[in-house]
Amino acid sequence: MVISASLQALLAGEDVAGSKLNSRLSKELLAEGLLQVIRHGSRKAYHARDVEALKRYLIDKDERYRILDVNGSDSRASMASDTGNSKLVMVRSCPGFPVNSYEPIDCRLDGKPFIVNPQEGSFTFITDWERFSVPDDVTVIGIENMENFRKIRRQRSFFEDYLLKHELSLKALFVSRYPQSSDLRKWLCTIPNHYLHFGDFDLAGINIFLKEFYRYLGPSRSSFLIPDDISDRLKHGSAKRYDDQLKALSTDNEELQQLIDLIRHERKGYDQEGYIEKKGSK
Repeated sequence: MVISASLQALLAGEDVAGSKLNSRLSKELLAEGLLQVIRHGSRKAYHARDVEALKRYLIDKDERYRILDVNGSDSRASMASDTGNSKLVMVRSCPGFPVNSYEPIDCRLDGKPFIVNPQEGSFTFITDWERFSVPDDVTVIGIENMENFRKIRRQRSFFEDYLLKHELSLKALFVSRYPQSSDLRKWLCTIPNHYLHFGDFDLAGINIFLKEFYRYLGPSRSSFLIPDDISDRLKHGSAKRYDDQLKALSTDNEELQQLIDLIRHERKGYDQEGYIEKKGSK
Protein backbone atom coordinates (compact mmCIF):
# COMPACT_ATOMS: atom_id res chain seq x y z
CA MET A 1 0.00 0.00 0.00
CA VAL A 2 1.36 3.43 -0.97
CA ILE A 3 0.69 6.07 1.67
CA SER A 4 -0.58 9.32 0.12
CA ALA A 5 1.65 12.39 0.30
CA SER A 6 -0.96 14.29 2.32
CA LEU A 7 -1.23 11.51 4.90
CA GLN A 8 2.56 11.26 5.07
CA ALA A 9 2.70 15.00 5.77
CA LEU A 10 0.16 14.69 8.61
CA LEU A 11 2.15 11.84 10.14
CA ALA A 12 5.30 13.98 9.88
CA GLY A 13 3.63 16.68 11.99
CA GLU A 14 3.00 19.05 9.09
CA ASP A 15 -0.10 21.06 8.14
CA VAL A 16 -2.03 19.82 5.10
CA ALA A 17 -4.34 21.95 2.95
CA GLY A 18 -7.95 20.88 3.22
CA SER A 19 -8.16 20.34 -0.53
CA LYS A 20 -5.25 17.88 -0.46
CA LEU A 21 -6.74 15.38 1.99
CA ASN A 22 -9.37 12.84 0.96
CA SER A 23 -12.71 14.34 2.09
CA ARG A 24 -14.11 11.05 3.37
CA LEU A 25 -11.00 10.34 5.40
CA SER A 26 -10.80 13.89 6.75
CA LYS A 27 -14.42 13.73 7.99
CA GLU A 28 -13.71 10.42 9.67
CA LEU A 29 -10.54 11.67 11.37
CA LEU A 30 -12.27 14.88 12.47
CA ALA A 31 -15.11 12.87 13.99
CA GLU A 32 -12.53 10.83 15.92
CA GLY A 33 -10.91 14.01 17.22
CA LEU A 34 -7.61 13.18 15.54
CA LEU A 35 -7.37 16.32 13.39
CA GLN A 36 -7.24 19.99 14.23
CA VAL A 37 -8.64 22.53 11.76
CA ILE A 38 -6.46 25.56 11.08
CA ARG A 39 -8.08 28.37 9.13
CA HIS A 40 -6.40 31.05 7.04
CA GLY A 41 -9.22 33.30 5.88
CA SER A 42 -11.48 31.23 3.64
CA ARG A 43 -8.90 28.44 3.40
CA LYS A 44 -8.44 25.67 5.89
CA ALA A 45 -5.75 23.17 6.69
CA TYR A 46 -5.51 20.10 8.92
CA HIS A 47 -2.98 19.23 11.60
CA ALA A 48 -2.70 15.94 13.50
CA ARG A 49 -3.41 16.48 17.21
CA ASP A 50 -1.33 13.42 18.13
CA VAL A 51 0.77 11.79 15.41
CA GLU A 52 1.15 8.49 17.27
CA ALA A 53 -2.59 8.30 17.98
CA LEU A 54 -3.32 8.96 14.31
CA LYS A 55 -0.90 6.25 13.20
CA ARG A 56 -2.37 3.76 15.67
CA TYR A 57 -5.92 4.56 14.51
CA LEU A 58 -4.99 3.99 10.87
CA ILE A 59 -3.28 0.69 11.65
CA ASP A 60 -6.27 -0.52 13.68
CA LYS A 61 -8.65 0.64 10.94
CA ASP A 62 -6.98 -1.19 8.05
CA GLU A 63 -4.23 -3.78 8.24
CA ARG A 64 -2.72 -2.37 5.05
CA TYR A 65 -1.56 0.58 7.15
CA ARG A 66 0.63 -1.78 9.17
CA ILE A 67 3.42 -0.69 6.90
CA LEU A 68 3.57 2.42 9.11
CA ASP A 69 4.93 0.23 11.87
CA VAL A 70 8.07 -0.58 9.88
CA ASN A 71 11.11 0.56 11.86
CA GLY A 72 11.65 4.25 11.09
CA SER A 73 15.39 3.66 10.80
CA ASP A 74 14.87 1.65 7.62
CA SER A 75 15.89 3.73 4.64
CA ARG A 76 14.22 3.93 1.27
CA ALA A 77 17.27 2.26 -0.20
CA SER A 78 16.96 -0.79 2.04
CA MET A 79 13.21 -1.03 1.40
CA ALA A 80 13.76 -0.83 -2.35
CA SER A 81 16.36 -3.57 -2.05
CA ASP A 82 13.91 -5.80 -0.17
CA THR A 83 10.73 -5.00 -2.06
CA GLY A 84 11.63 -3.17 -5.25
CA ASN A 85 9.46 -0.22 -4.15
CA SER A 86 11.07 2.67 -2.27
CA LYS A 87 7.68 4.37 -1.76
CA LEU A 88 6.25 1.58 0.36
CA VAL A 89 7.06 3.22 3.67
CA MET A 90 6.90 6.71 5.04
CA VAL A 91 10.60 7.45 5.42
CA ARG A 92 11.76 10.97 4.58
CA SER A 93 14.77 10.84 2.28
CA CYS A 94 16.09 14.19 3.51
CA PRO A 95 15.36 14.92 7.19
CA GLY A 96 16.81 17.96 8.91
CA PHE A 97 16.83 21.72 8.37
CA PRO A 98 18.93 24.46 6.74
CA VAL A 99 21.30 26.74 8.69
CA ASN A 100 22.91 30.02 7.73
CA SER A 101 25.25 32.64 9.20
CA TYR A 102 26.94 35.87 8.21
CA GLU A 103 30.12 34.98 10.13
CA PRO A 104 31.85 31.64 10.90
CA ILE A 105 30.21 29.64 13.71
CA ASP A 106 32.31 26.83 15.21
CA CYS A 107 29.86 23.93 15.56
CA ARG A 108 30.24 20.17 15.87
CA LEU A 109 28.76 17.44 13.72
CA ASP A 110 29.01 13.84 14.86
CA GLY A 111 31.54 14.94 17.48
CA LYS A 112 33.85 16.54 14.93
CA PRO A 113 34.56 20.25 14.31
CA PHE A 114 32.17 21.70 11.73
CA ILE A 115 32.28 25.37 10.76
CA VAL A 116 29.04 26.91 9.52
CA ASN A 117 30.08 29.68 7.15
CA PRO A 118 28.09 29.50 3.89
CA GLN A 119 29.19 31.70 1.05
CA GLU A 120 26.74 34.48 0.29
CA GLY A 121 24.09 33.10 -2.03
CA SER A 122 24.06 29.70 -0.34
CA PHE A 123 23.22 27.99 2.95
CA THR A 124 24.01 24.66 4.60
CA PHE A 125 21.53 21.82 5.12
CA ILE A 126 21.99 19.71 8.27
CA THR A 127 20.60 16.21 7.75
CA ASP A 128 22.21 14.44 10.72
CA TRP A 129 20.65 16.99 13.07
CA GLU A 130 20.68 14.70 16.12
CA ARG A 131 24.49 14.89 16.08
CA PHE A 132 24.70 18.61 15.38
CA SER A 133 25.61 20.99 18.22
CA VAL A 134 26.49 24.67 18.59
CA PRO A 135 28.39 26.62 21.26
CA ASP A 136 26.33 27.68 24.27
CA ASP A 137 26.96 31.38 23.57
CA VAL A 138 25.22 31.30 20.18
CA THR A 139 21.75 32.79 19.74
CA VAL A 140 19.68 30.57 17.46
CA ILE A 141 17.39 32.67 15.27
CA GLY A 142 14.56 30.92 13.47
CA ILE A 143 13.32 32.61 10.29
CA GLU A 144 9.96 31.62 8.84
CA ASN A 145 10.28 33.23 5.41
CA MET A 146 12.83 31.74 3.03
CA GLU A 147 13.59 35.09 1.41
CA ASN A 148 14.60 36.55 4.78
CA PHE A 149 16.58 33.40 5.53
CA ARG A 150 18.54 33.66 2.28
CA LYS A 151 19.25 37.36 2.70
CA ILE A 152 20.46 37.53 6.30
CA ARG A 153 23.43 39.73 5.37
CA ARG A 154 21.01 42.45 4.29
CA GLN A 155 19.44 42.30 7.76
CA ARG A 156 22.64 42.08 9.82
CA SER A 157 22.44 45.55 11.39
CA PHE A 158 18.77 44.95 12.21
CA PHE A 159 19.54 41.67 13.99
CA GLU A 160 22.62 42.96 15.80
CA ASP A 161 20.82 46.05 17.11
CA TYR A 162 18.00 43.86 18.42
CA LEU A 163 20.30 41.27 20.01
CA LEU A 164 22.37 44.00 21.68
CA LYS A 165 19.32 45.76 23.10
CA HIS A 166 17.88 42.53 24.50
CA GLU A 167 21.23 41.37 25.90
CA LEU A 168 21.44 38.31 23.69
CA SER A 169 24.66 37.02 22.18
CA LEU A 170 25.59 38.74 18.91
CA LYS A 171 26.94 35.42 17.66
CA ALA A 172 23.94 34.21 15.67
CA LEU A 173 23.08 30.98 13.88
CA PHE A 174 20.05 31.21 11.61
CA VAL A 175 17.77 28.22 11.13
CA SER A 176 14.65 27.57 9.09
CA ARG A 177 11.65 25.28 9.50
CA TYR A 178 11.72 24.60 5.77
CA PRO A 179 10.81 21.95 4.78
CA GLN A 180 8.20 21.91 7.53
CA SER A 181 8.80 19.10 9.99
CA SER A 182 9.39 18.69 13.72
CA ASP A 183 13.16 18.16 13.29
CA LEU A 184 14.10 21.75 14.09
CA ARG A 185 11.92 21.87 17.19
CA LYS A 186 13.25 18.53 18.43
CA TRP A 187 16.82 19.76 17.96
CA LEU A 188 16.11 22.99 19.83
CA CYS A 189 14.79 20.96 22.76
CA THR A 190 18.16 19.20 23.07
CA ILE A 191 20.34 22.32 23.28
CA PRO A 192 20.52 25.05 25.98
CA ASN A 193 20.73 28.01 23.57
CA HIS A 194 18.17 30.78 23.47
CA TYR A 195 15.81 30.61 20.49
CA LEU A 196 14.65 33.88 18.91
CA HIS A 197 11.75 33.52 16.45
CA PHE A 198 11.48 35.93 13.53
CA GLY A 199 8.23 35.52 11.63
CA ASP A 200 5.47 37.56 10.03
CA PHE A 201 3.75 40.07 12.27
CA ASP A 202 0.24 38.70 12.03
CA LEU A 203 -1.84 36.34 14.14
CA ALA A 204 -0.96 33.32 12.01
CA GLY A 205 2.77 34.03 12.42
CA ILE A 206 2.44 34.39 16.18
CA ASN A 207 0.37 31.20 16.33
CA ILE A 208 3.19 29.28 14.61
CA PHE A 209 5.63 30.45 17.28
CA LEU A 210 3.29 29.63 20.17
CA LYS A 211 2.27 26.21 18.80
CA GLU A 212 5.57 24.98 17.37
CA PHE A 213 8.16 26.48 19.72
CA TYR A 214 6.99 28.41 22.77
CA ARG A 215 4.90 25.56 24.17
CA TYR A 216 7.99 23.32 24.13
CA LEU A 217 10.78 25.76 25.02
CA GLY A 218 8.95 28.13 27.36
CA PRO A 219 9.64 31.82 28.12
CA SER A 220 13.12 31.27 29.53
CA ARG A 221 14.48 29.73 26.33
CA SER A 222 12.44 31.32 23.57
CA SER A 223 11.18 34.72 22.51
CA PHE A 224 9.47 36.37 19.56
CA LEU A 225 11.38 39.12 17.77
CA ILE A 226 9.33 42.32 18.10
CA PRO A 227 10.99 45.35 16.46
CA ASP A 228 10.72 48.78 18.08
CA ASP A 229 8.99 50.26 15.04
CA ILE A 230 6.39 47.52 14.54
CA SER A 231 3.57 49.77 15.72
CA ASP A 232 4.25 52.29 12.93
CA ARG A 233 4.78 49.55 10.35
CA LEU A 234 1.49 47.87 11.20
CA LYS A 235 -0.37 51.13 10.52
CA HIS A 236 0.77 50.74 6.91
CA GLY A 237 0.46 46.95 6.87
CA SER A 238 -1.88 44.69 4.92
CA ALA A 239 -5.50 44.20 5.92
CA LYS A 240 -5.43 40.94 3.93
CA ARG A 241 -2.99 39.54 6.49
CA TYR A 242 -5.48 39.94 9.33
CA ASP A 243 -7.13 36.59 10.12
CA ASP A 244 -10.41 36.78 12.04
CA GLN A 245 -10.29 33.01 12.52
CA LEU A 246 -7.58 33.46 15.16
CA LYS A 247 -9.43 36.09 17.17
CA ALA A 248 -9.25 33.88 20.27
CA LEU A 249 -5.44 33.70 20.14
CA SER A 250 -3.83 34.68 23.44
CA THR A 251 -0.69 34.03 25.48
CA ASP A 252 0.67 34.45 28.98
CA ASN A 253 3.66 36.27 27.49
CA GLU A 254 2.87 39.91 28.24
CA GLU A 255 5.04 41.44 25.50
CA LEU A 256 3.67 39.08 22.87
CA GLN A 257 0.09 39.63 24.04
CA GLN A 258 0.62 43.37 23.53
CA LEU A 259 1.61 42.64 19.93
CA ILE A 260 -1.50 40.48 19.48
CA ASP A 261 -3.66 43.32 20.84
CA LEU A 262 -1.94 45.82 18.54
CA ILE A 263 -2.58 43.62 15.48
CA ARG A 264 -6.23 43.26 16.49
CA HIS A 265 -6.51 47.02 16.97
CA GLU A 266 -5.04 47.80 13.54
CA ARG A 267 -6.68 44.75 11.92
CA LYS A 268 -3.58 44.46 9.75
CA GLY A 269 -0.47 42.33 9.44
CA TYR A 270 3.06 43.08 8.33
CA ASP A 271 5.36 40.75 6.40
CA GLN A 272 8.86 40.19 7.74
CA GLU A 273 10.32 40.79 4.26
CA GLY A 274 9.85 44.49 4.99
CA TYR A 275 12.97 44.33 7.17
CA ILE A 276 15.25 43.26 4.31
CA GLU A 277 17.44 46.21 3.34
CA LYS A 278 17.31 47.24 -0.27
CA LYS A 279 19.97 45.80 -2.54
CA GLY A 280 23.23 47.67 -2.35
CA SER A 281 23.45 47.73 1.46
CA LYS A 282 24.55 44.76 3.57
